[in-house]
Amino acid sequence: MLAERRYDIDWLRVIAIGLLLIYHIAIGFQPWGVFIGFIQNNDSLEHIWVGMAMLNVWRIPLLFFVSGMGVWFAIQRRDWKQLLIERSRRILLPFLFGMIAIVPLHIFLWQRYYNQSIHYIFNPAHLWFLGNIFSYVLLLSPLFFYLKKNQNGRFRQVLNQLLNSPLGLIALIIPFILEAELVRPQNFELYAMTLHGYILGLLAFMSGFLCVYSGKVFWENIRKWRWVLIILSTMLYILRIIYFDFKPPYYLLAIESNLWIYTVFGFGYRYLNKPSKILTYLSQAAYPVYIIHMLFLYLGASYLFTTEMAATNKFLILNVFTLISCLLVYEFIIRRVNIVRPLLGLRIVNNK
Repeated sequence: MLAERRYDIDWLRVIAIGLLLIYHIAIGFQPWGVFIGFIQNNDSLEHIWVGMAMLNVWRIPLLFFVSGMGVWFAIQRRDWKQLLIERSRRILLPFLFGMIAIVPLHIFLWQRYYNQSIHYIFNPAHLWFLGNIFSYVLLLSPLFFYLKKNQNGRFRQVLNQLLNSPLGLIALIIPFILEAELVRPQNFELYAMTLHGYILGLLAFMSGFLCVYSGKVFWENIRKWRWVLIILSTMLYILRIIYFDFKPPYYLLAIESNLWIYTVFGFGYRYLNKPSKILTYLSQAAYPVYIIHMLFLYLGASYLFTTEMAATNKFLILNVFTLISCLLVYEFIIRRVNIVRPLLGLRIVNNK
């Protein structure tokens, strides 16, 4: 039986990418932004990091969860060869194109702003996420197709029993706790091109697959407990910033991260699982916007940050400029030019 369309998952992917844009813009207003390759404003807005810190422990793991879920829906109509071809076109091609043609452009803007020597750099930068996802597809496809073939087997029965209770949700967090405690990253939130980020992403990708593989059991469970989940997540967040001064034990970060993700899924399943024309449009636009957003972020920052405007106004204007620029390029170039569409992760459209 084919899986039904899950509009809440589509919405959460769109929302997560939107939050990613805001998060990246916020980095330019932190006193350490330049050290991780961002154009940095002279005047900081360190107070906004309180909110960004709440997002930071779950925004990237959430995207890996959603990506794993997407594979379950993808294999409903595909065999393993078709899946690898489709994912190569949708993930590997944009990943390579981005490293060759997009990332060097915003690195050039950084070099020019800081009067560095101008030279071409081949680097994944923010697209590291795509490389990880493609490798997860290669690694886990045999297991995923085995599980698809044995949907009525003992494993799924045990999984459903596990996910039918709040204790089951806790059990799903255990691998994330073990990863955090064993790897012990310098910063839990440093996911890009690190061992911690790779293993955490792998766990989240597989967990996302298993959550939709289980059917409605997981979703009804988190819908039922969504208010408890948000209270627990908020309590752990407050504990993190007040008692631990943003540096809690690894196991608490792993627990908080997953509880936020369950919370988002629970509220999304309850309120967002419905179609809309806006969702249809944004769901198509989100991926290309993610790929190109750093170019417009750096372009806007390179001009705005040289002005005497108040930092708060710069932050607001840069958010609007980046989003509108990305959507305009998507609407009038990426969406309409067939030769460009596959380079940014979209299917070629037959206009005949």
